[in-house]
Amino acid sequence: MGLLGFLFGYNDKKIKNYLKRDAILLDVRTEKEFKANSLPDSKNIPLPELHNHVDQLKQMNKPFIVYCESGVRSAKAVKFLNLNNIDAVNGGGHKKIASLTKEV
Repeated sequence: MGLLGFLFGYNDKKIKNYLKRDAILLDVRTEKEFKANSLPDSKNIPLPELHNHVDQLKQMNKPFIVYCESGVRSAKAVKFLNLNNIDAVNGGGHKKIASLTKEV
């Protein structure tokens, strides 16, 4: 795993595995960012609001691939979700996830 993978806790193989497990794409960018450029079928919950949606996310009973613009907010979100017993992986930035979803 490279330096960015180490820093942000993601790697392509793990993300592809989550995609094959029918993971939900969770965009933690602002609503404005999401509306400007979002991935099909992704769910938007801005990072500051994530704590209000824990029960809703648990009820979905699926793993999550969390992404943002660069991977920093998604890293924070994944740590929070994992601490709340929600299976989530950091997908990093929006462009990275867009390219990986095309591959799977």
